[in-house]
Amino acid sequence: MALHFSPVNASERDLEVWQANSSEYSFAISHKSRSEPWIHGKPGFVASWRSLYNTKPAITVLGSPFATFVEAEQACEAMFIHLSRRVV
Repeated sequence: MALHFSPVNASERDLEVWQANSSEYSFAISHKSRSEPWIHGKPGFVASWRSLYNTKPAITVLGSPFATFVEAEQACEAMFIHLSRRVV
């Protein structure tokens, strides 16, 4: 199953956020740039994931932030495949 990212209405502070869900996991990609005064660190596309069935915080996908949205999306797909193959 491929993840399909859709934009999220994140009007607070003009954040750019996209989200995709599977039956077990939620993935998000957000964009940060140096022009935003509250953002610190390297600019780019930050990808994260979390289980839909617990209240633990989201986990950043290894390699974040990415230079492009496509790179972040591919990293989420790879993480989704890895998580889907895990034996619980």
